[in-house]
Amino acid sequence: MTDQLKRAISAAKTAQANDKQAEATRIASSSAGDQTFDMSESSYKTSHTAIRKARRFAMQGLYEWLVTDRRFDVDGKLGWKANAPHDIAARTRATNAMHTVHIGYYHEMMRDIPEQIEALDILISQHLDRDIGKLDTVEHAILLIGAYELQNRLEIPYKVVLDEAMKLNNHFGATDAHKLINAVLDKMAVDIRAIEVESDTKANLRTSQKAVAKQPEAQPVDHTENAPDADIDDTPTTSNKPRISANNTTVKRNSASKASANISEFKANKKDAAQNTVENDSVIDANNQD
Repeated sequence: MTDQLKRAISAAKTAQANDKQAEATRIASSSAGDQTFDMSESSYKTSHTAIRKARRFAMQGLYEWLVTDRRFDVDGKLGWKANAPHDIAARTRATNAMHTVHIGYYHEMMRDIPEQIEALDILISQHLDRDIGKLDTVEHAILLIGAYELQNRLEIPYKVVLDEAMKLNNHFGATDAHKLINAVLDKMAVDIRAIEVESDTKANLRTSQKAVAKQPEAQPVDHTENAPDADIDDTPTTSNKPRISANNTTVKRNSASKASANISEFKANKKDAAQNTVENDSVIDANNQD
């Protein structure tokens, strides 16, 4: 065996031993509850879509934690706790393709929300009409993410927080759950983001006022142009033509005396024409005799 081959085998054994030691250290730190999340993983996506996917994975991870360790903690069964949030996050990354997910934000939510669970539940309970323990677990997880972002992520507009919560419910929640989620987060935004909500309300008011001001004024209707039409009776007749009113003084009618005069004139003209015809015939006969 050559020296080069020996050195290669020795290096491989050393690397394998280092990997085993690193894995043992990770397991030990995991069992001790030491969460070592890398928040600066720049090789992963940081777009809005990547953040939305991080919320989805966080919602699923929080749901799993709420029905296991958190439930055992609330019920006093501390000996059953064996599903810490960082273990759920590590398992999720090992079994899913996370290259399109904002890993830093996912780890942040999986670390900070369980740590702030008591304070976040108090915020949620202030706007609930029931005990928080009676909430559906999916709704509880979505409200935790919304409350966390409203309180800790001030760079995210409150409307975006509400909209993303609605999208999470559409993807995972019940049909009518959006009513509760929207009502709770909307009231919470008024308390936590009072200045932002007030500014947004004023901006919407100014926009609506400008839209009203741009509308053209109604032109007055001139009834004088249509005055002659007022004398026309729209009552339908057998000929489907409008009937002229008897009160219309603008329509000229021939009186009875004028009509009689026209008839007499017509008869006189006819009589003259007949007499002229007789005279012409007499002249013709006289010429013929000559």
